[in-house]
Amino acid sequence: MNSDSVTVNGDYLAGSGFVLSPEKKAALQTSLIIVKTHYKFSKVQLWGKICGVKDDYFIIQGCGKGELKGRSTLYSFDCSEWNLLQPAEPELIDNASKLRGRLLGDPSHEYEHTDVKRVQNGDEFIEEETLIQMKEEERLAAVIATIDEESRIVPRGAYLLTPTHRVLTNRSFEGLSTVESGKLCSYMHFRVTRDGRTKSNVKDNSNFDPSIDFLDEIEPDIPRGAWSLQHTRGNALVIIRSLNWLGMTFFHVPETNKFGSLYVGTGEKNFDVPFML
Repeated sequence: MNSDSVTVNGDYLAGSGFVLSPEKKAALQTSLIIVKTHYKFSKVQLWGKICGVKDDYFIIQGCGKGELKGRSTLYSFDCSEWNLLQPAEPELIDNASKLRGRLLGDPSHEYEHTDVKRVQNGDEFIEEETLIQMKEEERLAAVIATIDEESRIVPRGAYLLTPTHRVLTNRSFEGLSTVESGKLCSYMHFRVTRDGRTKSNVKDNSNFDPSIDFLDEIEPDIPRGAWSLQHTRGNALVIIRSLNWLGMTFFHVPETNKFGSLYVGTGEKNFDVPFML
């Protein structure tokens, strides 16, 4: 959700339970301008809020020349003072996925977890224990990176891939039609392509455009039904919710370039989705 439209776009997501107090709105809008200038971002977005046991983390993200790569993530407790998170490496993300339970709300808290693996030793299997240690600040960065990877989505055509492989906002994007906005195939994962599920792999697809169809579609996501799509306000607003990450909500106003997403949750993945469908 762009910093320039926190108030307006926040109203679209109010039905999902996200409401900022007037004090938080004022602090957020002022501090985001300062952050944008200080870090020389071209765009700053409100990512959401992760609810901890003792305190909550407000999260924002800023980007430079490219929209997809090189995003920086910052967190705050009061929407005024922001702290930069270090990028989460794949090993850190993997280790963080083995931790269970909510975040506390204390960045300096240290987690310890013993990971047990079965390793083959000749004809026998032995158990090998590995001690995982990390601070909550590192776990927070890993959780945000995982949520972005699995549930951050955008409408088809909202971004362009340039010949130099930079991802930029498509200024000619005028929104999806009402019919197209009701189809999951019209929405893409906003991440580096990894599954080969772009429209380029769909046979006899006459609508394929390499400049906009460079992202993975969300429709084939496993398990099927992991996305909930609803039209509200008489088809004037589309709301898509992730069942894998409860609290991740996306909105789009058909026939306009208004869209955005916001996460408000505990930072815990929902592993019960197959039993809910």
